[in-house]
Amino acid sequence: MESKHLWLSLLLWVIACSVLSASCENLLRVGLKKQPLDVNSINAARVARQQDRYGKNMNGIEKKLGDSDLDIVSLKNYLDAQYYGEIGVGSPPQKFKVIFDTGSSNLWVPSSRCYFSIACWIHSKYKAGKSSTYTRNGESCSIRYGTGSISGHFSQDNVQVGDLVVKDQVFIEATREPSITFIIAKFDGILGLGFQEISVGNATPVWYNMMGQGLVKEPVFSFWINRDATAKEGGELVFGGVDSNHFKGNHTYVPLTQKGYWQFNMGDFLIGNASTGVCAGGCAAIVDSGTSLLAGPTTVVTQINHAIGAEGVVSMECKTIVSQYGEMIWNLLVSGVKPDQVCSQAGLCYFSGAQHVSSNIRSVVERETEGSSVGEAPLCTACEMAVVWMQNQLKQKETKERVLEYVNQLCEKLPSPMGESVIDCSMISAMPNITFTIKDKAYVLTPEQYILKIGEGITTICMSGFAALDVPPPRGPLWILGDVFMGVYHTVFDYGNSRLGFAEAV
Repeated sequence: MESKHLWLSLLLWVIACSVLSASCENLLRVGLKKQPLDVNSINAARVARQQDRYGKNMNGIEKKLGDSDLDIVSLKNYLDAQYYGEIGVGSPPQKFKVIFDTGSSNLWVPSSRCYFSIACWIHSKYKAGKSSTYTRNGESCSIRYGTGSISGHFSQDNVQVGDLVVKDQVFIEATREPSITFIIAKFDGILGLGFQEISVGNATPVWYNMMGQGLVKEPVFSFWINRDATAKEGGELVFGGVDSNHFKGNHTYVPLTQKGYWQFNMGDFLIGNASTGVCAGGCAAIVDSGTSLLAGPTTVVTQINHAIGAEGVVSMECKTIVSQYGEMIWNLLVSGVKPDQVCSQAGLCYFSGAQHVSSNIRSVVERETEGSSVGEAPLCTACEMAVVWMQNQLKQKETKERVLEYVNQLCEKLPSPMGESVIDCSMISAMPNITFTIKDKAYVLTPEQYILKIGEGITTICMSGFAALDVPPPRGPLWILGDVFMGVYHTVFDYGNSRLGFAEAV
């Protein structure tokens, strides 16, 4: 995802073959493998949502053959955070481990001309002079992710995925990888599976060329991600259809609302059986195989942390709002003031007519006439969260004192700046289910599915699978459904019909 937030973010076209089976013609399966999660590699999970796959092929690229003549490239799972697979670039193919990322659209690998980045020295590098099919391009480019960036230049060469060879693929030779994230990463590069609309330099994505060159029968690809840390295979990426061995029942399809990312409209979000109220009117969501966790609005993630007993960073701004403005906010809500106008009437945000913004933004515009700021952006944000929390409690007819106490407790559960929250592993069985509503159907995640366990035995650390990500209107609020969700629900990326499909994974 260009300029995408790691917390941080897929899918397909199922037709005639009903759910295309492994015996369908022109179906390419990319197997996924994994390794257990450890603390040192959590930083790697922050890299621009990435996950990869791996396997073995006649040209040295790993692959497996199933009961049919389908290509299967095994993917490896590192820490339940990175799912990467192997591809080949050039002739003969030079091998690279890449994350198959539905949240971005470019292919990049380290260049042999990357001299001053440590990440390049410890990962495989593309050597143009050793490929007989290389074509020089040379146009400069850069991509910024949530926790790192790369820069380099475009080149053109053949790219092999499994037994499929995409000819004359434009990709990026990365000559700079300054982020520590790429140093820690187990993968060499990223293969984007998003739409061309977000492709840097408008480069044609690998997936588009697969379809354009007739390498896949159907314009569909699908992901199965294995969350069993002890399993040999970490999952499977199938180009051209789906593998019916990895899901049960039928897929429920939802139309895409915007091309670029694999974006759709999501309904209400529940903690236990209670609505959070945030997405009752609908929220934008994207499915992103390059994001390890589930990323959503801080307001909701904080409520989840409170419900599961997660410990985050205490926000002084939030506590200030409760102590100094709590009663005022309560009174405004009770008196019938619209929730989206409460903070502006409290003097913490400025209402512009279409939306309210922090009062310090207004002060920049009106500095010559007003002279100074009336408030600060953090207070405006904290006020907006407090309004959502209080309004939710009002619907449950709680008293003012209990509501203010509850909101103060939520302040203590705000996620840390990087989004992580730690929980007591012994309390997992007592935690509530979390439910996403997609096309009026409930997609439930149990505590065992949304809590990440790091380490073994007495050294085990449990982390919440939810991270905070605030995207303002009109694009937001926005949810990113990463591997935590995709591990539970087999996902179909139906390019031909502009839709996403979800079914319970097995």
